[in-house]
Amino acid sequence: MTPEPPYYAVIFTARRTSEDGGYGETADRMTELARTMPGYLGIESTRDSEGVGITVSYWMDEAAIAAWKAEAEHRIAQSLGKKQWYEHYELRVARVERAYSGPAGR
Repeated sequence: MTPEPPYYAVIFTARRTSEDGGYGETADRMTELARTMPGYLGIESTRDSEGVGITVSYWMDEAAIAAWKAEAEHRIAQSLGKKQWYEHYELRVARVERAYSGPAGR
């Protein structure tokens, strides 16, 4: 559960290659590691049967995002992703101004 806005969302959308090469273990480790980072708020992730996945991680501020991007073990995973796990990816950073939960909504 995230705090009241504003906070940030890092939206990572990717199409996987057919190569596994430790992807699942690395993804699990990155989730564990992110949870230890100052400013981390949470994560949501899904993948379809065609290999397209979306992971949204939530952060308190841009400094927390920059620290996560620069974390040494995460940098290794990023490099492996570019070299072997992803055919294509998009990364977007958004500031969340409003958030609602349901079913009652706003």
